Amino acid sequence: MTATIKLGQLAEFLGATLRGSAEKEITGLATLQEAGPAQLSFLANPQYRKFLVDCHAGAVLLKPDDAEDYVGDALLVPDPYLAYARISHLFDPKPKAAPGIHPTAVIAVDAVIDPLASIGAFAVIESGARIAAGVTVGPHCFIGARCEIGEGGWLAPRVTLYHDVRIGKRVVIQSGAVLGGEGFGFANEKGVWQKIAQIGGVTIGDDVEIGVNTAVDRGALADTVLGNGVKLDNQIQIAHNVQVGDHTAMAACVGISGSTKIGKHCMLAGGVGLVGHIEICDNVFLTGMTMVTHSITKPGAYSSGTAMQPAAEWRKSAARIRQLDDIARRLKHLEKHVGEVTPDGKASSEG
Repeated sequence: MTATIKLGQLAEFLGATLRGSAEKEITGLATLQEAGPAQLSFLANPQYRKFLVDCHAGAVLLKPDDAEDYVGDALLVPDPYLAYARISHLFDPKPKAAPGIHPTAVIAVDAVIDPLASIGAFAVIESGARIAAGVTVGPHCFIGARCEIGEGGWLAPRVTLYHDVRIGKRVVIQSGAVLGGEGFGFANEKGVWQKIAQIGGVTIGDDVEIGVNTAVDRGALADTVLGNGVKLDNQIQIAHNVQVGDHTAMAACVGISGSTKIGKHCMLAGGVGLVGHIEICDNVFLTGMTMVTHSITKPGAYSSGTAMQPAAEWRKSAARIRQLDDIARRLKHLEKHVGEVTPDGKASSEG
């Protein structure tokens, strides 16, 4: 069902300055290029300013400075992208599950499920699990023994929680995610790998989001921990005993090795990898495909690897990289045989 909200109501909801008709009805959101006369759009990136001229949106979320040359209706806000994020929930068509337990769900007799929770078809909830009010457990989810899910949580279909996973309030977990799987722990005995029991659990804070097919392994001894407000994209690997600080965000395909500690308000771009047993301080930004091999103690942006080049140029650069070790040895040899530079700029030979 399409929502219809008057522009004046949206202005009041955002605390925005309205320029235009308060009675104009808005039925959805769209980009500047595609928005129609009943849709709301936004300008957050300056490179899209050129699309304002021919924009047909019913209204646009704009910073006051960007609105000077725009003749259409607008909602003036300090941060259009943040305003768009808030409004997006008003037009979200995602179905809302009704409270209750589907007759095909399998529920342990001692599981505690609040009457206001929703348990979908063929879900399995094991002994000692506790599910709070407002939680949605989608079809075919598995909730292991002694798991806890806080108020307002939402689990998409086919989420798996192994035993002893504790989840805070308003946590969103997408399909295929696995929390509490056994971490990669083995001891080598004369070339044969002996498995180490993973006896810790997983603790998830409030307002966390976990993407499709992401894995958060249980701890070997203590719990693996994700702090409040952590956001994980799709296909991320969080190994055993990792700790992630509050409000840190990771893009797709990040891999975190065991016992690594990541601070608060960090950002890890796609494909970043971290070795185990290191610490990353607060407020660190790691650019895409960065490989982190040691602890970071100073906030800031860090990168590794080489940037994209035309293939022919990259092959030449790769060949030179292979020569660096030999060049370094030759340079060291030359330094041993060349004296210090004299004040007149001439080098004196030791030999």
